[in-house]
Amino acid sequence: MKRALLSVYDKVGIVEFADELVKRKYEIVSTGGTYRTLKDKGIPVTYISEVTDFPEILDGRVKTLHPKIHGGILAKDTSAHVDQLTEIGGRLIDIVAVNLYPFEAVSQNPDSTFDEVLENIDIGGPCMLRAAAKNHPRVVVACDPRDYSAIIDQLQSGEVAQAFRRTLAAKAFAHTAYYDTLITQYLDQPKFPHRMTIALQKSGELRYGENPHQSGAFYQQVPVSGGVAVAKQLQGKALSFNNIMDADAAWQMVSNFEEPCAVAVKHNNPCGLGVAENLLHAYQKAYEGDTVSIFGGIVACNQTMDKQTALAMKNVFLEVVIAPDFTEDALAILKKKPNLRVLKLAPMVNQGDEWKKVTGGVLIQEGNTLDVMEDQLQVVTKRQPTDTEWEDLRFAWKTVKFVKSNGIVLCKDNQLIGVGTGQLNRLQSVKLSLEQAGQRAEGAALASDAFFPFADNIEAAASSGVTAIIQPGGSIRDSEVIELCDQFNMTMIFTGIRHFRH
Repeated sequence: MKRALLSVYDKVGIVEFADELVKRKYEIVSTGGTYRTLKDKGIPVTYISEVTDFPEILDGRVKTLHPKIHGGILAKDTSAHVDQLTEIGGRLIDIVAVNLYPFEAVSQNPDSTFDEVLENIDIGGPCMLRAAAKNHPRVVVACDPRDYSAIIDQLQSGEVAQAFRRTLAAKAFAHTAYYDTLITQYLDQPKFPHRMTIALQKSGELRYGENPHQSGAFYQQVPVSGGVAVAKQLQGKALSFNNIMDADAAWQMVSNFEEPCAVAVKHNNPCGLGVAENLLHAYQKAYEGDTVSIFGGIVACNQTMDKQTALAMKNVFLEVVIAPDFTEDALAILKKKPNLRVLKLAPMVNQGDEWKKVTGGVLIQEGNTLDVMEDQLQVVTKRQPTDTEWEDLRFAWKTVKFVKSNGIVLCKDNQLIGVGTGQLNRLQSVKLSLEQAGQRAEGAALASDAFFPFADNIEAAASSGVTAIIQPGGSIRDSEVIELCDQFNMTMIFTGIRHFRH
């Protein structure tokens, strides 16, 4: 008679699985709660201690860690192995169905104590899964209740195919690796450890990736602290790869402002951004910043969306709208566009680390949360900024950190009016921002994510009427840049902080 070892925390489907195995002449061996569940349902089952001839000890911490159990799982179907197993009174175990203590749920429960979390670290379960997965050419391993029916189907037709056994084994190793990663993340680690694993859980497959010929999927980091991964979609089509990327960028931008703020994003860059006394006026500023580029874009707000703001969006084609909440009137208006994706997502509290994939590796860095303190701002020109210029300069500096390098923004009256992004030289970014702003550049503030390497940038800005500049400073030609600003009666501030964004 073949033997199956069933020891599961998640009891879903286990009674039906055991019943089907009994019908196929399997002896069922089980532990603790699983044993009681099967016994109560009338399933013939052998208690683990009857197999090991050894009682559970240490409040159940040790029950399956025994040669008769692991020998039965790890033994090959050879006379030498079978004879050794027989000598100790053991038998081959042919199926292992195990899932683990709920460490993930307990560790993420804020009410759990440290001791409670430690008690939910499974030891015997991962050992049995790994042993069965290692010996999968002979042993069928199941860590997911959703696989029970497929195993029974294959047994019905004769034997479990080797290809399917290998798939189940890979799944078991992935399961234990994920489990161990969660434990590692819970315990203290240095910021950049020598070895690192990351726990990801699949949220769903995407229609395609960045382009239609690329397949794609969305994975949620576990544990997740917030962000687009936990946004609640209230309506609209499924999010695409590009939607998710742009939604994340838009959400990060509006989270940077405490005042009512709206931002329009295209290709991970802001094409419009506004701050005002209310959300409607903030959105109007974002829209008017670039009425062309907002088409097909994503709009994010950091305040509850009201009826007036939703009405203002009615005649604009948008892919996604994000806000921490929506009034009923606002939702009723947005629902008139059934394909529009509407996401409910609160502003960010902590950006966390940033990960950037490169071929063969990953770059990890702290999030760019450092902001320059007011007393660190250095006016380097003869002319001091006016109160209005100070306000525009602060707004521009908050905005430019979200523009891809070489990044230049033009701002006036808490509105983004010009953007130069992703160019191979800074002068080209300056020219693009001035071209977009047009006549609005008169009296505007300009922010640069890094220093100006040449004074020609200043000349271009001055020719369009820009009166104030904020930049990190630090170029060997700073003196030339400052001198030219003084010639044009411009004011300029050094921050001492760079905001590259690649």
